[in-house]
Amino acid sequence: MKANKAQLDSALKAPAATRFFLFYGPDEAGSRALAKRIGAVMGADAERIDIAGTELKADPARLADEAAAISLFGGARYIIVEPAGEESLAAVEALAEAATAGNPVALVAGALRPTSKLLKLALAEKGAIAFASYAPEGRDADRLVAEMAKAEGLDARPDVARRIADGAGGNRALMAQEIAKLALYLDAAPDRPKPLDHDAIDAVGVGSESGDLGRMVDSVMDGDAATLRAEFNRLASEGIEGIPLVRALLRRTSLLARLRAEVEKGQAPGAVMASQGKAIFWKEKDRVAGQLVRWRSDLLAKATSRLVEAERLAKASGSPGSVAVDEELFAICRQAARLR
Repeated sequence: MKANKAQLDSALKAPAATRFFLFYGPDEAGSRALAKRIGAVMGADAERIDIAGTELKADPARLADEAAAISLFGGARYIIVEPAGEESLAAVEALAEAATAGNPVALVAGALRPTSKLLKLALAEKGAIAFASYAPEGRDADRLVAEMAKAEGLDARPDVARRIADGAGGNRALMAQEIAKLALYLDAAPDRPKPLDHDAIDAVGVGSESGDLGRMVDSVMDGDAATLRAEFNRLASEGIEGIPLVRALLRRTSLLARLRAEVEKGQAPGAVMASQGKAIFWKEKDRVAGQLVRWRSDLLAKATSRLVEAERLAKASGSPGSVAVDEELFAICRQAARLR
């Protein structure tokens, strides 16, 4: 069945009561995090069985056998199938029809089409849980960063959490990577918590030379096509493309739209910027101030519409994905160049 977050949280407290979990959607890191929660509930001594979907295609009976098997060590066990796709269908059907199971099974898939037979099976099976993972955004992203930081022994203020979320562009895996790096830098741990501030991010985090989406965002909004092309290449080499880029731009256009509304009511741009205090990171203020002067509300609305459409295309099955995103960002960049 298709589960909401409350239903999923309840099921994950006793995962053995569910025949199988299907975690799918564009946020694969989020799906992996959900599968990891099963392991946490089962305990550190539980035996984890990892199976690839291609292995199940060759041996469809294996999944049901593993789900019913007793651990060699006599303890708990659970099964993770990743990546899971249509090649796993026969094995999952056998699992659903099995008389007994007992060991939790989680299938981690990427984005699945509505016509996917695997997805249809999970939605129709009463003993199954299907849950779609999407990249966190807005306050949800900020809250997630704060929670992840706390788990690493870091106390992140709201403005610091927002900066990390912005820099990661909603990419959960990148958030986790940056937070782990910051915890190591500050020698933080749950039993020796440390405050996380902008100085640490400047040194090694998403605001440093090697990591963030800030240069990409500014190159788009400032109309710098050459830098944008270089940023696409750099980010792609780090596995960052598509939706995270859109989310980072959307946050900037949303910020500018809110500030521009005040300017068009008669306030001076400088006064509007000053009223934001620490809500805008000090290193970004000059860039944002320049963009605030150039970008009118109607143009920001058009840019936001293009970004929303780009995200829709990136999520659509059979779409050009990140290619479509790159094209839309270049289009916005060209508009910005005309405003200079």
